[in-house]
Amino acid sequence: MDCHCDTFVFDLDGTLLDTLPDLVALTNRALRDAGFPERTEQEILSYVGNGVRALMYQAVPEGTDSAQAEAAMDRWRELYPEYGTTLTKPYDGMVEVLASLKEQGKKLAVLSNKFDGGVQELMPVFFPDVFDAAHGESASIPRKPDPTGLLLTLEQIDADPETTAYVGDSGGDMKTAHNAGVFAIGVSWGYRPEGELREMGADAIVHHPAELLDFA
Repeated sequence: MDCHCDTFVFDLDGTLLDTLPDLVALTNRALRDAGFPERTEQEILSYVGNGVRALMYQAVPEGTDSAQAEAAMDRWRELYPEYGTTLTKPYDGMVEVLASLKEQGKKLAVLSNKFDGGVQELMPVFFPDVFDAAHGESASIPRKPDPTGLLLTLEQIDADPETTAYVGDSGGDMKTAHNAGVFAIGVSWGYRPEGELREMGADAIVHHPAELLDFA
């Protein structure tokens, strides 16, 4: 399957940005402040991809009541401005590829399961004036793989699903793409194994950002 796309919508964490080092530091600080034991990097990696609530509900010890889990999540949000971007960086080659796609006149957007406030804080720091739209989870945009956010984004930037690629690092991203009727590109450098991308129906898998230009 192939796609010559005029629109590229990207997942954020694990696709555009390596946010894991900050996420580990932030999550463990929130756990400590809530009186819970810390988690390893590998454990926290296994929890990412479905938003902060899912992350913290898995990070707190088994059997923790919902009120304590919610308190830990609230502390995570409070600490986010302090820890959000200290160690975060774009994946090698990504900035240059985005610039090339933009030069070619492609429409570019971001759709993430990160809470929307976090997405809006990151865009001007790492990708100023690059994307035509950027959204995270909010009251109007449910978590992926619900296609609502992707379809709303395409409507906002006047894009056709038939000539759109959604680029992500998880099986859920591949499912989101198919649920919205767009081409699904999996990236092998992210936080989920390549086998998961294939199992969830990736139409293509790329191993370096420059390979995305083959679909433009």
